[in-house]
Amino acid sequence: MNRDEAQQLLKTALANPVVEFRDGQWEAIDALVNHRQKLLVVQRTGWGKSSVYFISTRIFRDRGMGPTIIVSPLLALMRNQIESAARLGIIAETMNSTNTDDWQLVTQRILNNQVDCLLISPERLANDQFIETVLQPIADHIALMVIDEAHCISDWGHDFRPDYRRIVNILRQLPANTPVLGTTATANNRVVEDIQTQLGDIQIQRGPLIRESLALQTMVLPDQASRLAWLAQVIPTLHGTGIIYVLTQRDAEMVSKWLMQNNISARAYYSGVTHPNFVNSEGKEDTHLYRQYLENELIENNIKVLVATTALGMGYDKPDLSFVIHYQAPGSIVAYYQQVGRAGRGIDNAIGILMSGIEDQNIHEFFRDSAFPSEVQVNEILQVLENSDGLTLRGIEEKTNLRNGQIDKVLKLLSVENPSPVIKNSSRWFRTAVHYQMDRARIAHLTGQRIQEWQEVQAYLNDAGCKMTFLRNALDDYDPTPCGKCASCLGLPIINVMTDPVLAHHAATFIKHAEMVIVPKAQVAANAFMEYGFRGSLPVQLRAQEGRVLSRWGDSGWGRLVADNKHVGYFCDELVDAMAEMIQQRWQPNPAPRWVCCVPSRNHPNLVPNFAHRLAVKLGIPFVDAVSKVKDNQPQKGQQNRFHQCQNLDGVFHVTRVYSGEPVLLVDDIVDSGWTLTVIAALLQKAGSGVVYPAALASSSVKD
Repeated sequence: MNRDEAQQLLKTALANPVVEFRDGQWEAIDALVNHRQKLLVVQRTGWGKSSVYFISTRIFRDRGMGPTIIVSPLLALMRNQIESAARLGIIAETMNSTNTDDWQLVTQRILNNQVDCLLISPERLANDQFIETVLQPIADHIALMVIDEAHCISDWGHDFRPDYRRIVNILRQLPANTPVLGTTATANNRVVEDIQTQLGDIQIQRGPLIRESLALQTMVLPDQASRLAWLAQVIPTLHGTGIIYVLTQRDAEMVSKWLMQNNISARAYYSGVTHPNFVNSEGKEDTHLYRQYLENELIENNIKVLVATTALGMGYDKPDLSFVIHYQAPGSIVAYYQQVGRAGRGIDNAIGILMSGIEDQNIHEFFRDSAFPSEVQVNEILQVLENSDGLTLRGIEEKTNLRNGQIDKVLKLLSVENPSPVIKNSSRWFRTAVHYQMDRARIAHLTGQRIQEWQEVQAYLNDAGCKMTFLRNALDDYDPTPCGKCASCLGLPIINVMTDPVLAHHAATFIKHAEMVIVPKAQVAANAFMEYGFRGSLPVQLRAQEGRVLSRWGDSGWGRLVADNKHVGYFCDELVDAMAEMIQQRWQPNPAPRWVCCVPSRNHPNLVPNFAHRLAVKLGIPFVDAVSKVKDNQPQKGQQNRFHQCQNLDGVFHVTRVYSGEPVLLVDDIVDSGWTLTVIAALLQKAGSGVVYPAALASSSVKD
């Protein structure tokens, strides 16, 4: 295959009769199809890495060779790539969590050599059945192995994924001359060296990372109200459509809601986001269908902006995206470069604005602390497995008091070790004879590296030099030439940073009104309520109604005041007024509560009753000391999973009196898992009360 023939395929792929290869594209294709090399391509977003592997796939298939396997981390990436492959006449299929019903048919088509390209998530590599029924039968004639977003293979990278480590073992099972292509836009020298170490004899192709179309600017607006006001001012003035990146799902919802209230077409996008209009064949809300819809809405310019977490990231391709704004700062320059690089791929001018707020530090500290499981958690799980004849995830929960996510993180970390100290058989996990010692020094070093990366983001925010040069240097693409487009180079803001004080006041009020729903719990943990006798699904007549929580603990709005008041042991009248206003003006539960009671505490016996009594006076209904605590238990905040959260409450509370049949407002100060409110609501209704409306001042749940 020569360059001219390959370039003809490029023209077909891009439906552009005059397009030519970008620097390095033909060289990468040549290395794969003519020299069967292992190659790591480090090129900026929008350079055309997918063109390299799809053109190579077309060439290999035309030679009668086997399929290409692409390991791809995100569903958005897969959807884009299947569409891109079709333009070259490539039959591409995928096996991921959204199409389990198709797996059997896809498997048969692969084995019958009817598929040119198979896209899989790294999690598929953890499935023994997939390895045995799909990969092993075709291993000898796989034409090309592609590791998309290859920085995920390195725990030095900003988006390390343990399942990517399995790729190394898979490559060992392929013929030694199988071409391998790793692609990334976000790998500095340290990550590249780590990838080289893991993948062995691999050639490196690096291109310049400058994004000529991007004009960059930074802004420090510490409080959320100022940032919300600025967004509402500026976004209507920006040409085209864009993305606003936030750090949490809660912020995605809040920012999108604020923008919509200001007549800006915005939607929230994050892992798990759902909509009642998008359901699967079983009638359940389907996040994948809804996310695909949102992606297309932005691609078709039907909405002005998506407010997204990092769930909208690698591989999302919209060439005419005009702006990327960060409402909060990401944890590293590498992550920022990747996200801001979504803009301006196919247009001459685009804008990237990085804002930062006072909450960023705490959020990233939480992310760092939870990035790796602790040695205590690892050893605890290994010990309970060793003391058992295999355990399901539920069994591990009962034995360990760890959150499901913590257990999953530990098992994933252990199972990618080679050899592994744990093994999964059907739904049960078993301890193997392999000794395991956690590499404490490496984890400490990685955590220190994350802290340095965050400090580098702070330096970028305050640096007076060329913004693009700063990004390139941080990615080890050294070039002192200024971009000439950023706010630093121009000597003036690309976009005015002044905020309208009236709009900022409205934003502050909006934040104070951004209460959250307390979703009623229905399914109790098996064998957790031996005294109360609750099991399985709580009867409907014992379930709480949908409730409300005024704020997020320590956050803007009421959250900081709640935290301050909790520490001094008294909730002020301002919080009483705020809770009453929320109930009467915005929530308006129907039928309205006719009396108030509260969650009792032996450690702070007067704190919540005092608040609940004053709230009852404000609402004009009686307060009843209806619930007593009859047994000491461990702090509920320390219970990490459903079984222990339920078991810790068994037999703890007793209802002493109720207003028979009358709706009641059940008040607590802080809600975390919601199980305390669930249990007391069930006890109240069992004792004869009417429906129960839970209400709390703040949520301390990590989900919020």
